Amino acid sequence: MTSLPNDSAVSIAATTSQTLHPHMSITLNDIDDISQTPSIPPSSHAPSSAIVGFAGESADADAALQAEGEIEAEPGSDTQSYSDGESGYGSDFGGTSSISLSSSVRDFAFENGRRYHRFREGSYNFPNDDSEQEYVSREDMKHAMMVNLCQRLHFAPIDTGVQNILDIGTGTGIWAIEMGDLYPGSTILGVDLSPIQPEWVPPNVRFMVDDVESPWLRPLDHFDYIHARHTVMAIRDWPKLMGRALEHLKPGGWFELQEIHHYPYCHDGSMPENHPVTEYWSLVIQALAVLGVDFNATLLLAGMMRDAGFVNVTTRIFHVPIGTWPKNKVLKMVGLYWRTILEIGLQPIAIGPLTRGLGWSREQVEVWLMEVRKAYKDKWVHSHMPLHIICGQKPGPGVIERYNS
Repeated sequence: MTSLPNDSAVSIAATTSQTLHPHMSITLNDIDDISQTPSIPPSSHAPSSAIVGFAGESADADAALQAEGEIEAEPGSDTQSYSDGESGYGSDFGGTSSISLSSSVRDFAFENGRRYHRFREGSYNFPNDDSEQEYVSREDMKHAMMVNLCQRLHFAPIDTGVQNILDIGTGTGIWAIEMGDLYPGSTILGVDLSPIQPEWVPPNVRFMVDDVESPWLRPLDHFDYIHARHTVMAIRDWPKLMGRALEHLKPGGWFELQEIHHYPYCHDGSMPENHPVTEYWSLVIQALAVLGVDFNATLLLAGMMRDAGFVNVTTRIFHVPIGTWPKNKVLKMVGLYWRTILEIGLQPIAIGPLTRGLGWSREQVEVWLMEVRKAYKDKWVHSHMPLHIICGQKPGPGVIERYNS
């Protein structure tokens, strides 16, 4: 397979400065006292299992323990503020269609200066224009953040003989591509509403434009493993999707969801209730609810999986820091990734829901986002978002129900 140059967002950590957005950049100055940048494999398609140890094995082990418990803050981080000591925030703003990658699905709609797909128009409330597709885009940066935090591509106990893998909401396709390299004997299918995946991929990886909430074309009992990541904002009917995944998995197959609950939390109470970042996510949740999307569905997915008929359902929660406040260098880098992702996503995440769901004007959104963008740099706020890793197994002959907690 021919590797695409720099198509993995992991590569941004190997540079001292990389422009990410017209209004921002990420530099090593943002990482405070990190003594060296992550060591990244030369191939952007190297298995993620190789992306380890950039801060030392002890730091990696400590990061995993802290991420699943309580993250230790860098001493003195609560006294530094990007807002120059400002405190107190307020706001005045209260059938199926499977199509190959052809020209017909590249018919895009434009709204508020951003481009949206027309395939299943209106079913996804976020843009897919060029700024969302570059190799330093939010989606590939999410992948970099995930592999540095989790040190693996999946948690479901699949074996090397796995045959058919489905990646729901594949986005730029980077997870599917790396799985193709990691499991060369398997066939990986990535499905998404937008045709934004690369053309040159491993021979065992293919992509399809389709709506996973429509009936699936693959036969029942077909997949060994189904994976979905960062899809909670896109799925309208989770119970139906759970049932469909169960039907199309082979007995004993696994369904894994890797979803972040997009709402800021603090272990130390350092984020006030009226902080602009908290208000931002509260408004997005409210707007998406008007549009029929339950933004808090992450908290309900494990129960839905059990209700659908899956067994051996487990949930593992990692706390993803927002910013460089953690003391641990791995978590400090993860926090830089995640804060950058959230900053880049401020406008594309908010513009559709707030204008469509709450009736805001584009100008009203843009003015308000200036305050939110500034607030993300408040170093005295030790906030995080919980990442839920949820795995469930399809019952069948030979499947032992060991746990269901």
